[in-house]
Amino acid sequence: MSTGNTQNVKITVADPSALGLVGLAMVTLVASSQKLGITTGVAFVLPWAIFLGAIAQLIASIYDFKHNNILGATTFGAYALFWFGVGTSWLIKLGVFGPALAATADPKQLAFAFIGYLIFSLFLTIGFMETNKVLFSILVLIDILLLCLAIDTYSANHTAHTIAAWSELIISLLSFYGSGAVVLNHHFGKVFLPVGKPFGIFK
Repeated sequence: MSTGNTQNVKITVADPSALGLVGLAMVTLVASSQKLGITTGVAFVLPWAIFLGAIAQLIASIYDFKHNNILGATTFGAYALFWFGVGTSWLIKLGVFGPALAATADPKQLAFAFIGYLIFSLFLTIGFMETNKVLFSILVLIDILLLCLAIDTYSANHTAHTIAAWSELIISLLSFYGSGAVVLNHHFGKVFLPVGKPFGIFK
């Protein structure tokens, strides 16, 4: 016989942002080495783009949705798909999907993809003003990176390429710091690595 009682079960998951940030940190570190001319080619950038840039951030996105954190979930999810897209574009350029497809690839189409992500990223940057200053700084640098990638991809601009390379490297370093801060601050139960307070403009 049914009693009509309803039992609610709450499943608690840990903050996934540390994983998402280390994924971003790793892919931007390896990718920036290529842009800065320290390394060459994208063959060994690809695994980090797919497994760290894409899959790690996608996992973080899924668990941020479970946290009802729409800003973090959308950000990690969108940039996970960004790295899937970039990785696939590199595969096309390398001829993995056949020489015919590689021969018809127009790099300027990537410039428009970067512009689209820049527009989206600007909205995210406003939201991250009310998280902490480390995350906000990462988003500002991502805005700069996307703008410079669009310019460089469309017109092969050396200055834009250089700015993009250094922006990507600094994104990596800040993301490593942000990831470490999430882990250690939670682990020690206190502010071990400060990340800066929100600006408090909109909230």
